[in-house]
Amino acid sequence: MPTDPASKADPADIADLTYEQARDELITIVAQLESGQVPLEQSMSLWHRGEALAAYCAHWLDDAQSKIADAGVVMRIRDDEA
Repeated sequence: MPTDPASKADPADIADLTYEQARDELITIVAQLESGQVPLEQSMSLWHRGEALAAYCAHWLDDAQSKIADAGVVMRIRDDEA
């Protein structure tokens, strides 16, 4: 089993990352996989890690979009009350 830290797919470890850290790690993983220079076993570990990072980033962006939409509704209500 590879000991490369990028190959760990521990969701708890991903939850501690900022969005930017997760995105940057995902970019690195994609570049490694696209290079074709990674052994199969490590490729599988990286792929699993990449899937977890992509899901985390998508969830983070969905949450941010929801908060922005909610803030917009609140601002419109305040403008209507003025």
